Amino acid sequence: MPKGLLEQGWLASARKCISPHFNARPDNEVSLLVIHNISLPAGCFGLGHIDGLFQGCLDINADESFTALAGLQVSAHFLIRRDGEVVQYVSCDDRAWHAGVSEHNGRKGCNDFALGIELEGTDSSGYTDQQYQQLILLTLELMAQYPMLNVNNIVGHCDIAPGRKTDPGFSFDWPRYKQAIAGN
Repeated sequence: MPKGLLEQGWLASARKCISPHFNARPDNEVSLLVIHNISLPAGCFGLGHIDGLFQGCLDINADESFTALAGLQVSAHFLIRRDGEVVQYVSCDDRAWHAGVSEHNGRKGCNDFALGIELEGTDSSGYTDQQYQQLILLTLELMAQYPMLNVNNIVGHCDIAPGRKTDPGFSFDWPRYKQAIAGN
């Protein structure tokens, strides 16, 4: 269960799995939260491949679908696994490489001002109660730490990269999530 950020943007209770794929935020601004989904291979859960991808050491021979990921430099701030485990790859104070070509409210390059949370899942698989519980707790902690974050500045990857991305998908229960964070 998330309990407080440590210095330099690290969540005390998260498992640290540090990614080399980050850099400094240009303006030290955190004003957007982006919800994603990921599974490697697609539709498979509970494997260590997500850590490998974000750390730049994915064994591309482990699955034929990984060939397309060779040399890819991506990361997120957090991953919430199906069992509710929270993993952190990049300090919230740094820019993770999760949004790609993106735009929110006329501002391009969302990585500059966004935090990225990956949910282990697919657009159509649904998410677990443990994931929603941890996502809600993490979101509330991030909103407390970064005052520019609020319920109106939380979007899906699909919202900032329409036509290119579809996550977190139609199976994500936005009303459940937003009602829980708005009520606190």
